Amino acid sequence: MERQAFLSNIATRLQRPINTTEKPERHWQHRPVEKHYTPMNQDELLAALKEQCKNIHTDVVEATTANVGDVLKEVVAHYGNGAVSLWDDPRYEEYGLTSLLKTEWPKDGVDVYTWSEQKSREQNFAEANRARVGLAISEYCLTESGTVVLYSAAGAGKAVGLLPHAFVALIPKSTIVARMTQAAEKIQQRVDRGELLPHAIDFVSGPSNSADIEMKLVVGVHGPVQATYIVLTDC
Repeated sequence: MERQAFLSNIATRLQRPINTTEKPERHWQHRPVEKHYTPMNQDELLAALKEQCKNIHTDVVEATTANVGDVLKEVVAHYGNGAVSLWDDPRYEEYGLTSLLKTEWPKDGVDVYTWSEQKSREQNFAEANRARVGLAISEYCLTESGTVVLYSAAGAGKAVGLLPHAFVALIPKSTIVARMTQAAEKIQQRVDRGELLPHAIDFVSGPSNSADIEMKLVVGVHGPVQATYIVLTDC
């Protein structure tokens, strides 16, 4: 009864009937959110992304599936060559990283922790917390804000991108979009096709930071202190 009274009051004020089942149509005269950055091609979006990432203290490097292993090794070495925490994601094999993750790094003394639903919650979190670098794969990347969109799932815990000292995201160049509007549209298209979305979709913009203390920007307050985006230019 309280819900119905609440909706009735709003409908009366708006002078329209109650609608809880049909999405209302929007016919805006101007739609800037759909136009900003959209005339750009993928090369232009990447160039703008690099500029924006300077503002959010995030490094951007380019790689291909042929040399991404070497590039990733350099990035992890730059962060101290500590343990690496990553998702249980078949795309690592697709990008040619199997040898690095399963052979080269363990041989060189770099521990590789894979987030897995076969492990206990405590073990997954403990491994992510011990890792020096957290590695994830972005579904989309937003040029305007330098934001990567991450799908959290059973084998892809969000702690991988939160607990380690540094965060590294692999970004297929084809998934770079202008801004939040385009990412939301693509996610909606998946819903319309009947695809099952993960239980959480996270939007991450570089390392953690806060300006709550005396309005001074402090990086690395409640998450990764450093971040690198590796853009796969042939994906």
